[in-house]
Amino acid sequence: MTNTTDLTGRRYLVAGVANRKSVAWHIAALLEKRGAKLLFTVRDAEHQEATAKLLQGHEVLICNVEEQAEVDALGQYLADKGEPLHGLVHSIAFANYEDGMKPFHETPKKHFLQAIDISCFSLVSLANALKDSFAKDAAVVTISISTTTMASENYGYMAPIKAALDSSIVFLAKSFSAFSEVRFNAVRAGLLKTSASAGIPGYLESYLFGEQATFRGRGVTTPEVAETAVFLLSPASSGINGQGIVVDAGMGAGYFDSGLVANATRI
Repeated sequence: MTNTTDLTGRRYLVAGVANRKSVAWHIAALLEKRGAKLLFTVRDAEHQEATAKLLQGHEVLICNVEEQAEVDALGQYLADKGEPLHGLVHSIAFANYEDGMKPFHETPKKHFLQAIDISCFSLVSLANALKDSFAKDAAVVTISISTTTMASENYGYMAPIKAALDSSIVFLAKSFSAFSEVRFNAVRAGLLKTSASAGIPGYLESYLFGEQATFRGRGVTTPEVAETAVFLLSPASSGINGQGIVVDAGMGAGYFDSGLVANATRI
């Protein structure tokens, strides 16, 4: 029987590592622990320098996903190397809140379009650029959120962006099926303690509330999300395609917890 946790000989591109708290970094560490070879992309030279110590010993390529020429160049570079990619980790997201948090209907068009370009369309453009490098059974995993239909005010306009990302997973899985068996899935994570989340106004309060809504009374952890991502990147998940796997410790089903109800209705 094949050991599906052994990823020796498999090669993955990881996009989105910012620091040790990054979901992408936790995924990368697990992939490497299981024998995979890794290469990374970062946005620019500044990010390359900032992650130099963390990513030491790995090839780190610069690719600003807002620049199609850079995405195309990345695809060409990897195709020319002739080494198959067995997977892509897409953990790229950005929202501009420099003007402060606004009601959704006041979202600036330029900020919304930039966010969807970086956080959603980048997956489409990277997948297209890498299609000639993907192994037949490659797996692509992106990081989404546990629900996009709950109007969390302090998440601003990012939930609609993530909804587009979730839909893109399905359409990429379908379009790639015309010429390959490359799989596309999303890990739909609950509230996490990351550097990115720390920059969201009011996030701490939402995190503490969400933690109480989980069945176990504590929030989902970044390593738990990473474990799910690595499973989806491995041959063990060969039958899963075009899906979003929710990893939230039951938070999405726990809002009528008796303790939460008592706190909300206490006079």
